[in-house]
Amino acid sequence: MSKIATLEIDGNKYEFPIIQGTESELGIDIKALRGATGGITTIDPGYKNTGSCESAITFLDGEKGILRYRGYAIEELAEKADFLEVAYLLIFGDLPTAVELEKFSNDIKEESHVDEDMKKILDGFPKSAHPMGVLSSLTNALIAFNPGSVDVASEEAMYDAIVKILSKFPVLAAWTMRKRQGLPLDYGNDSLGYVENLHKMMFARPNRTYRANKIVNDALDKLLILHADHEQNCSTSTVRIVGSSHAGLFASLSAGISALWGPLHGGANQAVIEMLEAIKRDGGDVGKYIAKAKDKNDPFRLMGFGHRVYKNFDPRAKIIKSAAEEVLGDLGIEDPVLDIAKKLAKVALEDEYFVQRKLYPNVDFYSGIIYRALGVPTDMFTVMFALGRLPGWIAQWREMRLRKEPIGRPRQIYIGERNRPFVAVEKRK
Repeated sequence: MSKIATLEIDGNKYEFPIIQGTESELGIDIKALRGATGGITTIDPGYKNTGSCESAITFLDGEKGILRYRGYAIEELAEKADFLEVAYLLIFGDLPTAVELEKFSNDIKEESHVDEDMKKILDGFPKSAHPMGVLSSLTNALIAFNPGSVDVASEEAMYDAIVKILSKFPVLAAWTMRKRQGLPLDYGNDSLGYVENLHKMMFARPNRTYRANKIVNDALDKLLILHADHEQNCSTSTVRIVGSSHAGLFASLSAGISALWGPLHGGANQAVIEMLEAIKRDGGDVGKYIAKAKDKNDPFRLMGFGHRVYKNFDPRAKIIKSAAEEVLGDLGIEDPVLDIAKKLAKVALEDEYFVQRKLYPNVDFYSGIIYRALGVPTDMFTVMFALGRLPGWIAQWREMRLRKEPIGRPRQIYIGERNRPFVAVEKRK
């Protein structure tokens, strides 16, 4: 027997079905609320208690620290799969066979060229332009070179669009960084894997032979996997709501990049390093800033600790912590900012104040450390996040279109002025 929720307003009772997900999540289906009640809506700023869709892509349980992609534990995927396998899983629903993965990889390599005219667009940006603004613009500009809309009823057309963006996005991201640094643009090498090629396009120097570092590339691969999807967050919801108007894939992704740019979302790992640099400039006294963090009257907040969703340890942080230690150990980097980071993490994991409040280092904390160690400029951190999140955005857009979800159109409760008579300008006081 299906469950029912009853809402009573002014003595009138209304019944609404309760739907249950495969992980026993319950949600009250209020699609008929306005029609049944004569116009009553709900109010939920930030949509913290509102499910915008049913999705089969990612399951997240913040209380238990669980994250699964298509039913697979994030811990197992990070250990056993590579980024392209995870991208295929998220987008198409299953892990690829060896034949499917080889075709997927080869098709991406085949489409990795970027039209030379894109360089002219890139040249139009000053070096001072923020990389996220440049990346969003370049992604949107891809529409001009691929003007036809995706026929979502055609598996072939959908696949071609997905392959195109997965192939060109790393090139645009790498070019964005190299433009800012005054380096010649690199086209990569088709003989390399997806992540290794990304690293080459970002860091290869024209006067040096590029040498891959397995520890570095493995850490980068894990970071991209850990960021690949995270349920209905701000940028993902943006991609879905923009796509619900039947805007194209590239335009929807560009909107997602802009949403990710904010410091409360994808910019958090950049904020971590900026905080660590501020502590260094102030003498590097970790104890002083731990005390400030504990003082409820002090506006200072430790960035990269705790999480809006996870009320336990961020499962992604457990994975990337060891990768961060491997990278720092392998590269032998001496950096006072990274030393401060290690001290802060140690205190947070042992100090009773942080342990009781579950203010553990999260994935943003450790990803910022790795990116800094690799030589990624701080303002490129969010671009790296976008590179990882790309397959999740694609998967969510594809799911939304295939499910034929209606155009997003939230309601509101109006709190402005009531009916006001117009006053001619010469009579206004």
